[in-house]
Amino acid sequence: MRLLQPAVVASLLALAGVPLCRGGFTPEVQRAPTEPVWQAHLPSFDDADYAVAVEKLIAAFEKSRGHPIAPGLKRKVGLKIYSDSGPGMATPVPLVHAVIAALERRGYANGEIFLVGLNQLRLRMTGYLPSLVSGDTPFKGNPVYVLESNRYYDPVWFYDSPLPERFDPIFAAHQTEGVPNTSTKDEDRKSFLATPLFLDTDFWINLPVYTDHQVLGVNGALVNATLWNASNTARFFRSPATAPAAVAEMSAIPELRQTWIFSIASLEHYQFIGGPFFNSLYTRSEPLVWLGTDPVMMDALMRARINEWRRKEGFDPISDEIRTLEYAETLGVGSTLIKRAKMIDVD
Repeated sequence: MRLLQPAVVASLLALAGVPLCRGGFTPEVQRAPTEPVWQAHLPSFDDADYAVAVEKLIAAFEKSRGHPIAPGLKRKVGLKIYSDSGPGMATPVPLVHAVIAALERRGYANGEIFLVGLNQLRLRMTGYLPSLVSGDTPFKGNPVYVLESNRYYDPVWFYDSPLPERFDPIFAAHQTEGVPNTSTKDEDRKSFLATPLFLDTDFWINLPVYTDHQVLGVNGALVNATLWNASNTARFFRSPATAPAAVAEMSAIPELRQTWIFSIASLEHYQFIGGPFFNSLYTRSEPLVWLGTDPVMMDALMRARINEWRRKEGFDPISDEIRTLEYAETLGVGSTLIKRAKMIDVD
């Protein structure tokens, strides 16, 4: 049996009890960025302009690696999309079309590129699953895997954490409301991972959307690849410390990162307060698309943008007590030093 277990749970939990703010991390913990973030500009948000931008971004990534993307032995690619905030704040369909087209130009057949999302209803509301009225879908031939169907988790592959189990005496009344208590404490410790992304593919691409989050700080690249990519993760939202620690440790799992080639994020829409629930009053738009292999840096750059808009609109910035990105940085997942970010414009 192969178990995915955190390497440094104890150290993260110790950090969770230390009153450090971002400025309190030592230089030994803060890591200088080693990977760039590539940026493309969008004249508009239609399919044609997304196609041009994505091709430039992937070509720049390939040039930096010294070899093109090409089909491997498994001849499959997974796209982890985000639809959980509902219509208005989902991975743009034209972006996904552009990524699929770029992969087809590199030798993958349409049916070898599959989409992974969390919730069936929201996937249908955002256009990723066929309409129940017309049966139409913009993704003909691309399988869509719905994680909450529980068909894509493997009992052998899980994140085993000593963070609080699902039920306890203090919160039992609220937590068990409408939920049958049929699982064991051992089962409640485990979050099963979406194995198609790292067992069945040559690689997978993360396609997050950015909002703020009251517990995680930034709902973006790291969260889309971890908590929104696993089962039984609601248990981590018990306290402000447990969910950030879980995101950081899951993002550092070698098996998950081995096939995670990069993230592509569109700034067509992002939300700076009230997230992850969509509220159009607090959304902003920029004609930019980013590609990066450092999800911590991408999230840190967006945290700065979110905080800038919060200040402009009279809201407090995201709390320094939320250390999701700093925990991930401590585990070597990436860098939060945005002043030293390597931004490369591909236009």
